Amino acid sequence: MDICLVGGAVRDGLLGKPPGDRDWVVVGATPEQMLALGYKAVGRDFPVFLHPRTGEEYALARTERKSGRGYRGFVVDADPAVTLEEDLSRRDFTINAMAQDAEGALIDPFGGASDLRARLLRHVGPAFVEDPLRVLRAARFMARFAPLGFTVAPETMALMRGIAASGELEALTPERVWQELRRALTEPMPSAFLRTLHAADALARVLPELEALYGVPQRAEYHPEIDSGRHQELVSDMAARLAPGDDLVGFAALTHDLGKALTPREQWPRHVGHEHAGLEPLHALCQRLRIPAEHRQLAKIVCREHLNVHRLAELRDRTVYALIARCDGLRKPQRIARMALACEADKRGRLGSEDAGYPQGWQLRKLHAAASAVTVKDIRNPHLQGPAIGAALQRARIAAIARERMSWRAAEPEQG
Repeated sequence: MDICLVGGAVRDGLLGKPPGDRDWVVVGATPEQMLALGYKAVGRDFPVFLHPRTGEEYALARTERKSGRGYRGFVVDADPAVTLEEDLSRRDFTINAMAQDAEGALIDPFGGASDLRARLLRHVGPAFVEDPLRVLRAARFMARFAPLGFTVAPETMALMRGIAASGELEALTPERVWQELRRALTEPMPSAFLRTLHAADALARVLPELEALYGVPQRAEYHPEIDSGRHQELVSDMAARLAPGDDLVGFAALTHDLGKALTPREQWPRHVGHEHAGLEPLHALCQRLRIPAEHRQLAKIVCREHLNVHRLAELRDRTVYALIARCDGLRKPQRIARMALACEADKRGRLGSEDAGYPQGWQLRKLHAAASAVTVKDIRNPHLQGPAIGAALQRARIAAIARERMSWRAAEPEQG
């Protein structure tokens, strides 16, 4: 029995990045031997075991043979005679097809270390086309590694286009598409996820609502980048910068402008009412991919309200309160903070505005805090009952918003 460290831990070690989860491959063993050594079987589709002390995953070396459509259509062979190289050959990219033996020596049969140095994402072999999920994985890896200078090898991009044209992407389950999208939104450069899928002709297959933004112009005085698809890329990257690792903010920022794709051509480059028009394609996307309710709700309010947040200074006190109430911000305060971040990402996700200020963000948070601080206990009228109490509470909260705004005129507010 030989045990080797494989995959991402080896790759990240060579990149000088902190190691994440460690995965191991066991060559020359049977499931019965693993169980006898105290490992716990957890693999449903192929033999994976948890170490009895560390809890790390140990998988038996295996090969795979395509037997049907989609990413589940494989027959797995985990015979003890399967070699380490055969196991590595079934992996997606050369940078993930490396291993280290017990002495720490690198095992690299497909040139992964060389591709790391060249900052190249390249497929291992022709079996790449057998798993359509690898198109999404390539895009997600680009969201992680594009800041380091990585590009997709031309021959790999050609295979990805072939997969997109084959219709295999349609065999992916909504849950797997969402899983890859969600993880991409937590990476440093989500724009690379969108850009890679767009270049591979795959974005139209899995996220047609976003593909539809490319080629739609906007007014240059507000959007120097002009193209709505390019704007969305900038917004997604800004969201990752403002709220790193927060896929709730990332998803709301990703879907805030879907309505621009529905603007009639004769109205370009203006997009009057796009914030409300975007609710229909947002609903369709969420239904199709079975987006979790919390993501869906935040995305809906950001899509509907982002222009109102941008012009916060123009809104009356009562209108600010109504905005907060529509978003259910008094019961769910984090929703307002995240909406403010997504709106800031929209405003700063434009060429030349990357480092611009966005006072609307801290202003909205302060006004929300002022309104939230007022409770029923502050209504000192024992004669009020029923709906009258709610109306008095609303008036008191609007007054608190007004007082907070008045205080800004008396003293320079603390930014942030």
